[in-house]
Amino acid sequence: MGIQKTKIIVLITLCLVLLGLGPVWAAQNDLVRISVDATATGESLRHVWQYYGYDECNYTTSSGARELMKTLANINTEPVYLRQHFLLASGDGKPSLKWSSTNIYSEDAAGNPVYYWPIMDEIMDAIVASGSRPLIEIGFMPQDLSVKPTPYKSSDPFGMKGYGVYYPPKDYQKWAELIRQWVRHSAQRYQNVEKTWLWELWNEPNIRYWQGTFEEYCKLFDYTEFALHEILPKASLGGPHTAGAPPFLRQFLEHCLKGKNYVTGQPGTRLDYIGFHSKGRTKYINGHPQMDLGQNLRTNQQGFAIIADFPEFRNTPIIIGECDPEGAAALSSRVHPANGYRNGSAYAAYEVALMKHTLDLAAHQGVNLQGVLTWAFMFDGKDYFEGFRTLSTNGIHKPVLNAFKMLGMLQGRRIPLTSSGALGLEQILEKGIRYKPDIDGLAVATKESVQTLMWNYHDDMVKAAPASVELTIKAPKNNPTRARIAHYRIDVNHSNAYTRWLEFNSPQTLGPDTLARLHAAGELELLEPVRFCDVHNGKVKLNFSLPRYGVSLIGIRWGP
Repeated sequence: MGIQKTKIIVLITLCLVLLGLGPVWAAQNDLVRISVDATATGESLRHVWQYYGYDECNYTTSSGARELMKTLANINTEPVYLRQHFLLASGDGKPSLKWSSTNIYSEDAAGNPVYYWPIMDEIMDAIVASGSRPLIEIGFMPQDLSVKPTPYKSSDPFGMKGYGVYYPPKDYQKWAELIRQWVRHSAQRYQNVEKTWLWELWNEPNIRYWQGTFEEYCKLFDYTEFALHEILPKASLGGPHTAGAPPFLRQFLEHCLKGKNYVTGQPGTRLDYIGFHSKGRTKYINGHPQMDLGQNLRTNQQGFAIIADFPEFRNTPIIIGECDPEGAAALSSRVHPANGYRNGSAYAAYEVALMKHTLDLAAHQGVNLQGVLTWAFMFDGKDYFEGFRTLSTNGIHKPVLNAFKMLGMLQGRRIPLTSSGALGLEQILEKGIRYKPDIDGLAVATKESVQTLMWNYHDDMVKAAPASVELTIKAPKNNPTRARIAHYRIDVNHSNAYTRWLEFNSPQTLGPDTLARLHAAGELELLEPVRFCDVHNGKVKLNFSLPRYGVSLIGIRWGP
């Protein structure tokens, strides 16, 4: 079958699924009862989702990226952190899929280092100006410092094996001096670098991104840690940011705990936070995309378990440095239909469910989860709704970005929520979400308000009847008599610019009116006008329909 024909079939199928015309999976006839207890005490909800990343660091300085960074900073009450690949790569500073460069380091004819700051400064200036903070990924290897300088870069965006940008340094002392110079330059140029920036070494050194050995990675980490903390003693450096939770992670923790330090010769290396990556997986089966949230959570569980095995690291902060439905943001759903979830509300529902269940996993396993990074941002100069894993498309917000707006709105202490439609963490870990949907939620409260975030998620992107939900909220003990209700919704028809774009016949050339409508459709939307209701017998009861892949945030403010 020709590529063009395959693309057409995929697009038609995805449109049918989105508009509710695809194959029927199952009906949702039973009433789902969700109960929230605002009289209960609880700990403050930890925000872990304000971390984002992308391959192409040079995108950071584009106008679209600047606007998106500002949006991310504005929708989150906690500091936003941004992570990128290729910050140390040699080149002209022009991005392409899975490639960027800053040309920060080169050597003259005599082999002396030459440091070049303009491209790096532009990138960091843009991040800081947006109100965000860098999570610096120290990598990859400058060409003149690589033990294998040629060939340096692959013409294939996914090609890594044998290319010098992914190799160890030829001289670890020169590498350490590069780190000193970079860190010193950053601290002189920006405020509070030592206290507010995060640093980590490399990306997924257990797979093709690292063309050295495990021992060489540990050596590079030791030299990096020594150089960084020589300039900024209180800076936070993490690692190893492995793909998944492999033996490499355990071995690295053992090295940091008691292995011989390659710089000092003494046992152990300082490690300020622990990073690993976690992905679900997608398939295209029976004419529809299928996700696997259970796989994503199992990897989180495995990473937490390895860390919990070390009492010395039990309280060390953990950042899941990439946590996504699958592993290739730059692989468009146009050519890989299994990634067809990316433009619509399925991605939004996946993310809110992922965050809640990951928080519960961390609490259950007794580890210190600090961040869950979403490897999605934007791609410059690409088609509208191309099918990349992004938060926006040419400045138009996708439903998944509205999910992060909802998460950012959550404030207060976490309070108990039960749902008759929840599968429960244990069942999701064991069986995934393949038979019944997971209709669950997360609730927080302050003295004046309650916020309840709910979703209807299933791994299979097929047509299904909406769920009928009865939400009961037990009012706080100060006996309020009235409640102001604001109900925000993401679904096919709300907070969803993709649906509107399809209704406009999927245009790539947009006039001012169409563009304005799509921008408006991409904003977070109320399901109904704000209204008031009485509190009866100390409770507020609400009934509503929650479609498959629908996400609802209901905010209640108490009044006399």
